[in-house]
This record gives sequence, structure tokens and C-alpha cells, in this order.
Amino acid sequence: MTSSSNSVSSSRPSKARIRLSFERAAPTYDSAADIQRRICTELAEALPAIDPARVLDAGCGTGYAQADLQARFPDAHTLGLDLSPAMLQRIPTPCCRIAGDLEHLPLADASLDLYWSSLAVQWCDLALALREALRTLRPNGLVALASLGPATFHELRHAFAGIDSYRHTLSFHSENEIRKVASGLGFATVDTKKRTKIAHYADFKTLLRAVKAIGANQLGDGRRTSLMSRTTFLRAETAYEPLRTPAGLPLSYDVIYLYARK
Repeated sequence: MTSSSNSVSSSRPSKARIRLSFERAAPTYDSAADIQRRICTELAEALPAIDPARVLDAGCGTGYAQADLQARFPDAHTLGLDLSPAMLQRIPTPCCRIAGDLEHLPLADASLDLYWSSLAVQWCDLALALREALRTLRPNGLVALASLGPATFHELRHAFAGIDSYRHTLSFHSENEIRKVASGLGFATVDTKKRTKIAHYADFKTLLRAVKAIGANQLGDGRRTSLMSRTTFLRAETAYEPLRTPAGLPLSYDVIYLYARK
């Protein structure tokens, strides 16, 4: 395992903490997930031609993608899988809901034609998640997923640099690393692309609340385990302020899209 993989792994919280975070975030997620919806839409727009009979939305959250997937593939049987039962309960469209782990899919071998996943695999061991995707896909089946790259939330790291020694963001795989993992697992074709999406907030407190509202504030080793002091908050706020644009304080998502055929 590379040092980069070790860093990514150590920055992830436990599965129990991830589940609890998204259970808590379920009521607020949709109100704060504008960027997530935009990424989901862009992932769908670049789908290659496919006529799937069975589709999995892996890490479906509150099911934003379900309406689009069902409209695109009206004859397909769609499944929505998420680690958080509270998220599954908020899916507005009819589908088969499954509480489960992307690293251990409760699905039979060669049972899917499309494995779809938007902003979920960054919470997983990437190789395990993609191995499970490969296992459950039928011949010529497709993986279409969006994940996050290393520049995600770089503004937060800048704001806290020199203020404390805690980890404030997850570590993420680069586009090249994602491509290598997929190719190494044996996918027949692998295509990636990278885009930057930027959210803007009126002030630092609102920005931090938005990160918490989508459940993205959970971290593994090196995280802060006590409340942030007022002094630390003010110092970070002061460091963030020079990044302000006319639209507000920016928060970047370094988005990596993967399309891979079995």
C-alpha cells in the first residue's frame, strides 16, 4: 500500500461514525446539497449509451439521482443502497431500498448492468468498493461514479494551517490513482475526467454549518475531539476572509468522474 493510500485510509472515520453522521445529517442534507446535486447531474449527462435492466445507486443518500435514473431507464429495475437507513427513508421515488456497505454489497455476482455512485466512494476503501462493483456487474456492465480529489476543501486547510495541528478535511485519491485502481482490478475500459465545483457562503460560520449539514465534517485519525475554541474560530475566520470573492467565501470540490466498463 502506498503512503498516499495510507493517508487516505487514516483520514476516514469508522463505518459506525460515518453511519451516525449521515443519520444525523439526513434531515438537513437536501437543503445544503446544491453542489452534490450539480455533480450528480453532470455525472448523468456524460453517461455513455447503455440500456440497463438492473441499476444500483450505490451510496444513494436521499435518492436525488433516482428520479433521473428512472426517467432515463424506465424499464430498468432500480436499487438504492446506502449505509444510513435514515437517508433511505427520505428517498421520494419508489425503488428497492437496501441498507448496506459499498465494500460488501449484499448482491449476487453478475446481477447489475449499471453501478452508479455519486459522492460516496470517498468514504470507502476505493479498491474494495470497485472490486465489489466489478463482481456485481454483468459482462459489458458499466460503472459511473463521481468522487472527490485532493484539492477538495483546500480553503479550509489553508484557513487552519498554522492555527492547530488537527486534521480538518479528508484525504482523497487523485484522478491518476483512481484510474490506476480501476485498471488494476481488470476493467476493460477506464475513462476519467476532473472538474472543479465551487460553493459560496456569506460567512465562515455558515460555511462550516453547511459542511456539517451534508455530513462531511467526519474525520478519522488526527481529528479534533473537543469543541473548537472561540479564539481558534476567529483566527481561522480571519485567515479565510482574504479568499472572499464577490459571490462569498469559496469552498471547492475537486470532482473526479469515472466511467469504467467490465
